[in-house]
Amino acid sequence: MAKYSKKAQEKVEETMHERKEGTLRSGSGKKVTSKKQAIAIGLSEARKAGAKVPKKKNGKKTAPKKTSKKRSSKKSPKKSTAKKTAKKTSAKPGPKKGSKKKAVRK
Repeated sequence: MAKYSKKAQEKVEETMHERKEGTLRSGSGKKVTSKKQAIAIGLSEARKAGAKVPKKKNGKKTAPKKTSKKRSSKKSPKKSTAKKTAKKTSAKPGPKKGSKKKAVRK
């Protein structure tokens, strides 16, 4: 069984010829130069005319949406905690463990 009817094939053929001549325009009025866009316009016109055309697919391919839990809009104030560090004395001089520079925020 054929996917597209003769009427649909003819509509696509017409739009492809229009594209090649440079007379095919999109809905916004811009000139169509893409083959894919010309075919899409032809199929759309065929659907409007009542021809047998498969249903339109979504343009974007995305993964199924994940449901997320709603978070409360209230923000709790952050508590400042002072870290206690014990000084260690080492006999070996070398690179310090905590000597990395921290980024300063403005």
